[in-house]
Amino acid sequence: MQYLIKICSLAMILLSLSFNAWPRKANPITIRIIYDNYQFDPQLKAEWGFSCFIIGTQKTILFDTGGDGSTLLSNMKKLKITPDQVDLIFLSHIHGDHTGGLLEFLKKNHKVKVFLPHSFPSTFKKEITALGAQYIEVKEPIEICQDVFSTGELGSSIKEQSLVIKTEKGLVIITGCAHPGIVDIVKKTKKLLNQNIYLVMGGFHLLGSSKEVIEKIVYEFRKMGVKKVAPCHCSGDKTRELFQQKYKEDFISGGVGKMIEIQ
Repeated sequence: MQYLIKICSLAMILLSLSFNAWPRKANPITIRIIYDNYQFDPQLKAEWGFSCFIIGTQKTILFDTGGDGSTLLSNMKKLKITPDQVDLIFLSHIHGDHTGGLLEFLKKNHKVKVFLPHSFPSTFKKEITALGAQYIEVKEPIEICQDVFSTGELGSSIKEQSLVIKTEKGLVIITGCAHPGIVDIVKKTKKLLNQNIYLVMGGFHLLGSSKEVIEKIVYEFRKMGVKKVAPCHCSGDKTRELFQQKYKEDFISGGVGKMIEIQ
């Protein structure tokens, strides 16, 4: 009988090992824009700034917090997103249209880690801890959680970090305002992780740029093999139009309320 039990136990172990060896399908990644000056969902308030809510990654992420806490929380409520769903907050750079909603959010959920550029002022960091939250300073590229990375601080006058997510389709890059230059951010990311770029989304900081400058950036995106684009916030209407002309069905029209799913 003991021999039979040992055989059965061994069989169960082998079965377990065999099951774990099978490739498992990755969870779909869903990115919902919850703060933007471009309108997508008319039920939501569009204001200058940017924020998006990311699920399907190991940790649920709030990227930036827009410019106003009441607008951020109101839009979240209308989308049935509760503050306690957020595990960590990723702040791209110090400008108020990306950090303005943080303190109001922390009053609702302070049990989060706030990943922010090392260059943020100490007064800002003290406000975070005063509300009971933790912050983690980012200077060099780091892995935030499984398959989610920061580019580290880039740029000179305005330091900014971008968020990068590894997916089965390639890398997803989310930018706040792309002050260090959107092309440089993509090049840095590709060099850092040595993978194809599936999607670049967020603010491209091209509002007011000439047609020639934007067309050159579109060309660089194509040259780098960027599959899809979703410029919003500070990208500008002309940027969106020119990217849409070249990318056609691979252009994603962003705006507050837009949901992007990566299967």
